[in-house]
Amino acid sequence: MTATTRTAPPLWFDLTTPAGRLTLAPVKPDRDLPLIHRWMNDPDVARYWELDGPPERTTEHVRTQIARPHTQPMLARLSGRAIGYWELYQAADDALAGHYAAEPDDLGVHLLIGESDCRGIGIGGVLLRALADAVQSRKPRRLVAEPDERNLASVRAFTAAGFSAAATLDLPDKRATLMIRGIT
Repeated sequence: MTATTRTAPPLWFDLTTPAGRLTLAPVKPDRDLPLIHRWMNDPDVARYWELDGPPERTTEHVRTQIARPHTQPMLARLSGRAIGYWELYQAADDALAGHYAAEPDDLGVHLLIGESDCRGIGIGGVLLRALADAVQSRKPRRLVAEPDERNLASVRAFTAAGFSAAATLDLPDKRATLMIRGIT
């Protein structure tokens, strides 16, 4: 019998930013769910994500995202430290497409900065800009997001990353600000 060598899957993104090295890699449930659950139960995160509660609630959400063919849940690391949970998704294949004039290649972004010492200091905008620049340099396409309109820190981060507020959306679970970063 011969042994096989397993290699780690390639990172989706490994980017240099002014804040440090940003890596976004697919969530590994066995490794990442306890951390994501902790973040979802932080009151500042729970206020907008509304996924606080027992571990099963976080597990169900993340596993549902993994199972969706148009969504990729990612763990964000800054200089090697896990700091957040992001979801990248094909917006035209998402329920969001029913609420705005979606284009076939629109890429949607959901994110949370889970570590409290990384919030409120501008890191979100820096990391979003690096991601948006990388995505758009690979393929010209729009990026979209729909943060809760009450989440002013998130709206500021998307604005700092070059997104513009395009509309207010009444979604089933929130009133959101549609943020779009056009093709550069």
